[in-house]
Formats: sequence, C-alpha cells, structure tokens
Amino acid sequence: MKPAEFAYHRPESVAEALLLLAELPDAKLLAGGQSLLTLMNLRLARPAAVIDIGGLVELTRIFDDTDDLILGAMVTHRTVETDPLIAARTPLLADAARYIGHIGIRNRGTIGGSLAHADPAAEMPLAALALGATCHVESAARGRRAVAAQDLFLSFYTSSLEPDEMLTWISLPAITPQQGWGFVEYAHQHGDYGMAGAGVMLTLDASGRVEQVRAAVLNAADRPLLFTAGVGERPSAGLWEQLAAEWAAQTEPSADDAAYARRLCAVALEEALTAAAGRLAAEQEVLR
Repeated sequence: MKPAEFAYHRPESVAEALLLLAELPDAKLLAGGQSLLTLMNLRLARPAAVIDIGGLVELTRIFDDTDDLILGAMVTHRTVETDPLIAARTPLLADAARYIGHIGIRNRGTIGGSLAHADPAAEMPLAALALGATCHVESAARGRRAVAAQDLFLSFYTSSLEPDEMLTWISLPAITPQQGWGFVEYAHQHGDYGMAGAGVMLTLDASGRVEQVRAAVLNAADRPLLFTAGVGERPSAGLWEQLAAEWAAQTEPSADDAAYARRLCAVALEEALTAAAGRLAAEQEVLR
C-alpha cells in the first residue's frame, strides 16, 4: 500500500522544525523513517504533514559532558553500535544496538526516533531505562525540558512528549569502575523483534556487596519496564535467580502464553545479571 496524501516539510534547523510543529498540529516528525513510513504505508498513521528532520546535522553529534555522554537524537543505530566513544562510555547501549533489525535498518534508524516511538519491544528504550538516561525535549512555545527515561514511556507507542515537542538530545551516565553491565535478547532469528530481553547495570560498594541494580526488560508489558534494587548482599547465582524470578512475576506480557513469556523474561534477566557481575569481576581483577 501507499500512504495517504500529506504535506512534506524539510527544515534546516531545530528552531525551524519546532516552529513547524507548533504551526501544524497534525504533523509527524520523520527521523530515520524505519517505523513511521511503515505505519503510513499501511495507513495505520495518516498525518496531514510530515516534517523530515533527516537534514539536521546538528543532532548527529556525540560528545562527553562531565560524567555523561551526550547523543544527538539523529545519531543512527549503526553509529551507536560502532562508535568507539559510545562503546567505552556506555557499552550496554552499543551492545543493544547490534540486535536492532538488520544493518540497513540500523543505518537509517535513529536513537531519538526509537525513543520517541516508544515501542515496548525495542532495544533503545530498554537501554535508556537501564542506563538512567535523560531525554531533552524542546518546543517553540515552552523551550526545553528534561524527561527521565522512566517518565517517557507511557503505553504502546505512546510517550509523554507533547504534540509540539521534539526530542533533541539524550544524556547517558557513563559506566564507572564500580559498575558492570549485561544485555541479553532472545528472538526467533537475528533481526526479528525480541521475544524477551533484559539490560542490567550492576553497582558494587567498596566491600564488594551489591549497592544497586537497575534492570530493564522489553516486550513484557505495554511499555519497557524498569526494576531497581539496593540489595546489600554479595553477588551470587542464587541472588540473581531470586531477583529475576521476582521481577519477571511483575511483568504483564501480551503474548498468548503469558507464563512462557514470563519464564523467558526471567531467564534473560538472570543471564544479564550474571554477565554484569562477570564483567565487573573481570574489570576489578585487571585493576588489582
């Protein structure tokens, strides 16, 4: 099928894009187009206007800012996957990007587009939650505001962005020597949507006990879910099994076999926790 008729705009700056959003209440932003164009071709989305922000080079930048890594919303999934600065500072994000579709999709799709699309089965929303990302959104009328990733995703394909707002930048806390990370995803085959997936950031205190765990899961509810815990125990297989079972029991999968989906989620969580602890142990051994 082909999309319904629409007006096409291609702004040359963020300011121009925001003005268009303010003036065109039934407009949609087009970033990489890997989600929106499919919906339009199926006529599941029928915007009166499309604002193509693919030319906003200013939003393709990546840079360090004290303890955070800052990514422009137009940074592609392929760049997230391959950029050495991202791999060094937020390796969980780089690893998660490898699971997004196929390379053609990763070459076009963008991190900002994925977050704004709010697909509960997508990898970037999960990674943003696990990392504790902050999304910076702008409107012509109200200026800029910061939205924590955990406040961005509301339901299926529904975010807390207002109609005249655009996500412009994403701040990601960089990994520290006290942290380990893990990402696990299961799909029928590479490139398919994940049946289950988990991303984990694990922090130990000076005594080697678990200070904090942040774990996010995909395709387990109408939005990506975040779980946190401050345990105070030493890392162990039993602890990971306990946490994974407790968190998986709180999921609300839409799959026909919810029990199987929860079990798969628990396995993904347990493996991601184990991977995070293993990486942290290996890093600390190197530092000794």
